[in-house]
Amino acid sequence: MNTLILYTSKHGTTEKCASMLSKMLTGKVELHNLKLKEPAPDLSQYDKVIVGGSIYAGRLQKEASQFCLQNLTVLKNKKMGLFLCCMFKDNAEAQFKSAFAEEVLNAAATKGCFGGELLFSKMNFAERFITKVVSKAAAKNDPNLPAVDMKKDMSMIDEDAINAFAQIMNKA
Repeated sequence: MNTLILYTSKHGTTEKCASMLSKMLTGKVELHNLKLKEPAPDLSQYDKVIVGGSIYAGRLQKEASQFCLQNLTVLKNKKMGLFLCCMFKDNAEAQFKSAFAEEVLNAAATKGCFGGELLFSKMNFAERFITKVVSKAAAKNDPNLPAVDMKKDMSMIDEDAINAFAQIMNKA
């Protein structure tokens, strides 16, 4: 079985999760960053296709959602998985619905939310400011959320979720 993992990554978290996932899948696995200028590999060469991206300001990067829409006919005939990297896992279902077209979601064998990271060391001023505002608002709504220290990078990658996703894709 050949598997292709296509992803978009701004600061490297989704790339890290895609790499972790690739090591848990059986068969030959290739990774491709959709943000690169190179075209995606020929999908006909793969039995399984996984598409993932990260949520920024409530939205998935356009390269991932556009790729799915442009290749929907082919993807429907593949064993397909979708994953998101986002900090608010409790809101994952809503995130998936806003990130991917309904036809894409319905064609997926599985969906997974892998958590996320706040990499302040890689953020520009505007990104840090938005993160501060969003995290304060989120903390008001959910006192169980950890405090955000803007001086330290923070990782909440869920390796168990990545493993569970891999198990499903290995059986698909």
